[in-house]
Amino acid sequence: MDCPSEENLIRMKLDSISSIKNLDFDIPKRQLIVYHIGQSEAIENSILELDLGGRLISTEQTKKTQFAEKTNQKKLLWTVLAINFAFFLIEITTGLISKSMGLVADSLDMLADSFVYGLSLFAVGGTLARKKRIARLAGYFQITLAIIGFVEVLRRFFGVEALPDFKTMIVVSVFALIANGICLYLLQKSKSKEEAHMKASMIFTSNDVIINLGVIAAGLLVNWLNSNKPDLIIGTIVFILVIQGARRILRLGT
Repeated sequence: MDCPSEENLIRMKLDSISSIKNLDFDIPKRQLIVYHIGQSEAIENSILELDLGGRLISTEQTKKTQFAEKTNQKKLLWTVLAINFAFFLIEITTGLISKSMGLVADSLDMLADSFVYGLSLFAVGGTLARKKRIARLAGYFQITLAIIGFVEVLRRFFGVEALPDFKTMIVVSVFALIANGICLYLLQKSKSKEEAHMKASMIFTSNDVIINLGVIAAGLLVNWLNSNKPDLIIGTIVFILVIQGARRILRLGT
């Protein structure tokens, strides 16, 4: 377990086991503490089925029975989800208009973030079969979009295409950077910021900031080198990240 998306996958995978009372994630240490009553074998097998490299470290008794409420965290995550989905719409629209594959790819990364947050929020209270169905649809949709993006990258790489509008790339990415900065600020000022789940969300959003900076750099290089290659390279990198995220989501559908 080494990223927030995997945390959400584990939460959904274990959701059907009623004996689980609480999950305490430690992303930096790549550890998970499961508070439960019985069914330890079922819990271990469920985690191993995700094929994330998990293994049982130890099992011990505890007297802890009270756990923090997650209501405020859900409200905050809804806000972060809304911002991500709004910028998916903005970036994919401006990316297509400006002919920038970097912006298109970044929009899919924003969509992937929305899926990761949405899968755990939309499916709350639903049946396991419903959650698996949502996960499959989300995963296949992401992969389909990413493959279409790869095909377009190859077509532009070997063909003669007009340069992407580097100004649009930079301006939109700067606004996306600001949006992710706002998300980080909201997560940072949260009273629950020290909890592993919220720390995971901050790591997730920090990764988005790095991608935004990559698209900005690609825009500058497009102008400096008078070539569309930097835009295609950053687009390819982000498409790969999107597919990796989709594969993790699809594991829930099996």
